[in-house]
Amino acid sequence: MADETTRIDFWFDPLCPWAWITSRWVLEVEQVRPVATTWNVMSLTVLNEGRDLPADYLEKMKHGYGPVRVCTAAAGAGHDLLPLYTAYGELIHHEKVEITDPTLHERALAAAGLPAELAAAADDASHDDALKKSHHRGMDPVGMDVGTPVIHVDGVAFFGPVLSRIPRGEQAGQVWDGARLLAGFPHFYELKRTRTEGPQFD
Repeated sequence: MADETTRIDFWFDPLCPWAWITSRWVLEVEQVRPVATTWNVMSLTVLNEGRDLPADYLEKMKHGYGPVRVCTAAAGAGHDLLPLYTAYGELIHHEKVEITDPTLHERALAAAGLPAELAAAADDASHDDALKKSHHRGMDPVGMDVGTPVIHVDGVAFFGPVLSRIPRGEQAGQVWDGARLLAGFPHFYELKRTRTEGPQFD
């Protein structure tokens, strides 16, 4: 029997709350549809280089290399990125730990069960080449005028879906069915409306 599992490649930066919600939706989808996800790193700092953005956002981006460098180092050492991404997400989005907190990386690694010495990667620019390769592998097929989340589904790349709340159970599967159907149509580009609420993580 042929493998009927749908392959998802998910690109994330732990700083993005919208990607965090979409990632938790994907985990719900895995429970109700035959899909399997591979987790990959992109960087909002790389994406926003040279862009005219608010000063407070640009200041945050100065520190944005830390988590993605640590994730890149973990991937390079052969570790599955989901536990580390989950640990960062819980700390950053639920516990509101600041990106500048010097304990952030050690706490995320401990929660993920990964070696503490990987925290040194946060300040090590030697990981940037591998980071940028992963970033462009995810972003180039969908275009650089979008952000995160970016998903590749069986070779089809798209931005989103951007969700303000996490669909659960069969509802998550139904949202997946619709998103995959639209993404699979080669002439579909955008479906959007004005946001009326910020990200809700519960």
